[in-house]
Amino acid sequence: MTATIKDVAKKAGVGLGTVSRVLNNHPSVSEETKKKVLEAIKELDYNPNAIARSLKIKSTNSIGVMIPDISSAFYSDIVRGIEDIANKYKYNIILLNTDLKREKEKEALITLKEKKVDGILFISNTINDKLKKDFRKINIPVVLIATKDKNEEFHSVTIDNEEAAYKATEYLIKLGHNKIAMLAGKNDDPNAGIPRIEGYKRALTENKIAVREDYIFHGDYKFKSGFQNMLKIIKLKDKPSAIFAASDTMAVGAASCAMQHGFKIPDDFSLIGFDGIELAQYFYPPITTIKQPRYEMGAKGMEKLLKLIQGEEIEKGEVLEFELVERSSCKLKGD
Repeated sequence: MTATIKDVAKKAGVGLGTVSRVLNNHPSVSEETKKKVLEAIKELDYNPNAIARSLKIKSTNSIGVMIPDISSAFYSDIVRGIEDIANKYKYNIILLNTDLKREKEKEALITLKEKKVDGILFISNTINDKLKKDFRKINIPVVLIATKDKNEEFHSVTIDNEEAAYKATEYLIKLGHNKIAMLAGKNDDPNAGIPRIEGYKRALTENKIAVREDYIFHGDYKFKSGFQNMLKIIKLKDKPSAIFAASDTMAVGAASCAMQHGFKIPDDFSLIGFDGIELAQYFYPPITTIKQPRYEMGAKGMEKLLKLIQGEEIEKGEVLEFELVERSSCKLKGD
C-alpha cells in the first residue's frame, strides 16, 4: 500500500501541517522536527505529488511586492533581502511600482489578486483606512515593511523613527550645536514624517533648546527638495550651524547646494542624514547618517509573510535596531 501524508505524520509524531511545512521547506520548522519527518518519509518511501500538493493548498509560490519607487536607492536593499529569502524557499517575486499613488496601489492589488499570489509585501507608504479596507477585501496575507498601520491590524517590520530622529539630533547637540535646522518629510505623514519631526523636537526640548518652526523645512525625501530647502537656509540671517535631514538623499541635495554657493560641509554646516544609502557614504565629504537595516527589513518581512501563509501565529509588529554611522560631515561647533 502506498504511504500517505497521514502515515508520515503518524510515524514522525507530528501534525499534518508540520509535514506540509517540511515538504515546502518552510523556515518555521525546527531542525529536530524536520529530521524526524524526513526520516519517516524515507522509511515509508513516501513520494508526494508536487502538482497535487500545490492544488490542495492553492499555492502559486508567488509573492507580490508593492514598492513606491523602483529607482530609489533606499528600496534596493529591502528588495534584495526579500528576494534572497524568496529564492531560498522557491518563491517567485512579482514587483509592482506604485509611485506612492493611491490609484496605482489599488490597481496593483487587483493585479496581484488576479495572479493569485500567496502573499503581499507592502513597502513604505502611509496606511490609510481605505487601503486597510482594500487589504481586507482581497483576503491575502499582507506584511508591511518600513511602515505600519495605526492600530497594528497588519503585521509589520519597521524601526523606531522617532527614536532614530531623536538620536540624530542629540548627536548634533552633543557636538555643541544649539541652532539645528531640519529638512523634514511631510507634516501629515504618520509613517516617517511626523515621527521624525517629533524625535527632532523632543531632543531639542529635553536639552532646553527652543524649537524654532522657521528651522523646519518640509520636503519629499528627494534630492531636489533637499537642494531647494538648503537655498532657503543659506538665505537666513540667523543661520543654523547644523542640519538634520530626514533622508540621505535630501542631505546630499543640501550639501550640493551649500557647496555650490561657497559654503563648506562641515565647516559652515554640520550635516546628518537618515537611511544609510551608498550615495551618502561615497559623497564628499561622506555624510554621517542613521542607518536603517534595509536588507534585514526585507528578509524579516519575507520570513514573516511565509509564516502567515502557513497559518502560524506570530507577533504583529517587529521593530529592528538602527545604527548611527559617524563620518566626516559633522564636527564640534567652534573647531
